[in-house]
Amino acid sequence: MTKKPLFQTALIAAAMLVVPVAHAQDTQEASAEAQTAGYSVATTRVSVLLDDPKAAAILERLIPDVYANELFQTMGRSQTLAAVQQYEPAALTDAKLAEIQAEFDKLAAEG
Repeated sequence: MTKKPLFQTALIAAAMLVVPVAHAQDTQEASAEAQTAGYSVATTRVSVLLDDPKAAAILERLIPDVYANELFQTMGRSQTLAAVQQYEPAALTDAKLAEIQAEFDKLAAEG
């Protein structure tokens, strides 16, 4: 049995409490973040990561089941990976978040 029903329920509840942010703002934020310190599993919203093809490729490679989840791609956009961890603890372990962060740090170093 998968953990997706809990993830889906929690994301739906969280999405009802969050006011959606305009896509243009996400794109501007992604560009600014990529040009400065880079992405963070703790502070960067999933929407910003998904809107950057290089960051999205990292997520697709390292957490394919979470990445493929439609709710992660839609309602999960307003959260950070660290926040999503509570809904997907088996896939988003502390070690996996550290691995993702290391990949984000490589992106930032590439400039």
